[in-house]
Amino acid sequence: MKLAILAANGQIARIVENRILNEDQFKDVELTLMLRNSNRLSDLDDNPRVTIIEGDLNNPADVEKAVKGQDMVFNAVIDHDDAGHNRPTHNIIDAMKKDGVNRLVLTNLLGIYDEVPGEFGKWNRDTCFGGTVTDDNAAVMSDKLAAESGLDYTTLRLPWLNDRNEVKYTITHKDDEFVGVSGSRQSIADVVLKIVADPTFGSNDSLGIADPNTQGSNRPVY
Repeated sequence: MKLAILAANGQIARIVENRILNEDQFKDVELTLMLRNSNRLSDLDDNPRVTIIEGDLNNPADVEKAVKGQDMVFNAVIDHDDAGHNRPTHNIIDAMKKDGVNRLVLTNLLGIYDEVPGEFGKWNRDTCFGGTVTDDNAAVMSDKLAAESGLDYTTLRLPWLNDRNEVKYTITHKDDEFVGVSGSRQSIADVVLKIVADPTFGSNDSLGIADPNTQGSNRPVY
């Protein structure tokens, strides 16, 4: 499999990359890693399974270069395009359609369907969405664009993240109430790797991911 990871120097992306390059089950996975400053991944320069591309998600030509010839694309950063035009999501979808690449995994955040209950849900809505989840919010639109793209997509709705060295999570789906408030970056990476190992996992779905032991907390759990 050929996997492109966009925004490849993010913390979750680095966990995914490390596990792919060091776990036997992923020995046949080749990585194309795009990031703005390629020097940040200089430790992977000599790895024969890695191609590093310097590029910007807002630049269609850069995205096309990274996507070309891939089997799957993982965008490891949430689309918060401050221009309000969702340039990263549009660029990724357009490049994938142009080159016939079908499997897309997009990072997003909890609350885009107003699916987070209780006091924490209100706090999250106030903090992330200015009090009201609206259709023109960049994160909401990114998920909608993916769902309507015709691609085989998975939206990953991330909780408030912590750096606990554990993999512990429950998955909820688009029409479910979100369970938990926080989760480890290790857990999010584990879900991405489940999709890499089995591309049918999470197919055409939106997955909410969090540590169920944090359910009922009123604030993020670090």
